[in-house]
Amino acid sequence: MRKSVVAIAGVAAAALALSGCSNSGGGGEGGGSANEVEVFTWWASGSEKVGLDALENAFGEQFPDIKFVNASVAGGAGSNAKAALAARLEANNPPDSFQAHAGAELTDYIEAGQLQDLSGFYADKGLNEVFPESLLERLTIDGKIYSVPSNIHRANVTWVNVDVLEKAGIDPNSAPADIDAWLVDLKKLKDSGVETPLALGTEWTQMQLFETVLIADLGADGYSGLWDGTTKWDDAGVTTAIEHYGDLLEYANTDFAGLDWDAATQILIDGQAGYNVMGDWAEAAFAQAGWTYGTEYTTWATPGTEGVFDFLADSFTLPVGAPHESAAKDWLTTISSDEGQKVFNQAKGSIPARTDAKSSDYGAYQQTAMESWAADTIVSSLAHGAAAKISWSSDISSAIGKFGSDSDAKALQTALVAAADKALG
Repeated sequence: MRKSVVAIAGVAAAALALSGCSNSGGGGEGGGSANEVEVFTWWASGSEKVGLDALENAFGEQFPDIKFVNASVAGGAGSNAKAALAARLEANNPPDSFQAHAGAELTDYIEAGQLQDLSGFYADKGLNEVFPESLLERLTIDGKIYSVPSNIHRANVTWVNVDVLEKAGIDPNSAPADIDAWLVDLKKLKDSGVETPLALGTEWTQMQLFETVLIADLGADGYSGLWDGTTKWDDAGVTTAIEHYGDLLEYANTDFAGLDWDAATQILIDGQAGYNVMGDWAEAAFAQAGWTYGTEYTTWATPGTEGVFDFLADSFTLPVGAPHESAAKDWLTTISSDEGQKVFNQAKGSIPARTDAKSSDYGAYQQTAMESWAADTIVSSLAHGAAAKISWSSDISSAIGKFGSDSDAKALQTALVAAADKALG
């Protein structure tokens, strides 16, 4: 999942200082042992670490002669890792492979000449045949592919506390048709005594909620048009989305600015909220709570987005100058393999990118996501790097964060228009 890049600058200098001793450096196969691969991620805890550990085990079985070097950077919900990575790339000291979000987020790395083209790897491994066309389109930039996805996540998921809704007389298994209908249920929940019907977290979770409202009010085509300029940010549909988003915040916990996503999800699990819009990495939190899908909790697409899959994917790259390029390609082989995708996604709550995966290998929620991924209209997530490059999404994130404190709808739309003008020229 994407995290704010605001904190990057603050730790970049320290990371740069550390980078000089964190790797052997240089290009080609000359650094350290030839039989090792250094993999850089921000998966240092929780279900993400469990998933990475599962991948490491699968890699060890497929390539037992290669040592796996875990270069995970903890803290800052991913911001610390991105800062450390930026410093290492700047110092010409790349890891052998690093985690990034597939899609537009890679644009800055590509334009800086920091990533290798993996189109030949895709052809050699037959990945063009086992990954769906809708995914390949989103991975391709100027005819080339620069990353290998380890999973598919869905962003427009509303997580529902069944007991809280039933006590308020709301059917938890019937999703409201649109945002207006959802607001009616939110008011009903509030009137029943639930102080914060909608659990919400920090800035990037606010952006994720906002993007789902944009999808609901603009439709899939209108939302996708925001990223190539065919839909204008001063469109009346965007105005409506901002109004709806402001209405939703009226039902959220007031301390959302200081809560990360897992703390917001915990509000729902604790029964203090009825709804939480979050990506499907939240599935692991419900599993850890001992809850059963369809009993204590359920999900539906964010109201107004039924039939749309808001896509993001974690992926791994091959940097220019990777010290152990051959071993890095072996790591990417494990990432893209059926077994690698199976063990990783079973742990992380996401779904495999491969179309030949067996749905019976996955849990109840994941099976619903796999069905939607195969049948729905796919759009790219803003909050998680798939829709816009980092500089654009950072401008949008800042504008949404400001709206969370001043509720100035006109100022938000003006800022969104300015951000688009800056990004699209």
